[in-house]
Amino acid sequence: MSDSSPETDPSASAVPELRAAAGPPRKGPLSFLSGAITSALLGWLCLGLSQRVLLWYASHPPHYSSAIAQSIATAMKTLIVGMCFLATFSFAFIGLGLFLTFLRSLLRPSGAASPP
Repeated sequence: MSDSSPETDPSASAVPELRAAAGPPRKGPLSFLSGAITSALLGWLCLGLSQRVLLWYASHPPHYSSAIAQSIATAMKTLIVGMCFLATFSFAFIGLGLFLTFLRSLLRPSGAASPP
């Protein structure tokens, strides 16, 4: 059994310091493209979900005898439909941004420093 702990082994403590000094690894064009495709796919799936939720609420409108219950049901319907379309917009917008970043990373030389 060896008694080499991080406190006694100087090489074990030097490795995390070197990693921290190097900084995070740079993202490449393939990373941007895969993120854009993933986000666009999720946006497309959310669009399908949004359309189905909208069609379901259109064919099943809430009918309650109480005005308060009718108001709450309408508010819930609006909230659910709005959240579905918000998710659709968010994923589509992120996918578009990542695709534009992918194109920008292809056009910029790899060794060029980014502007301040």
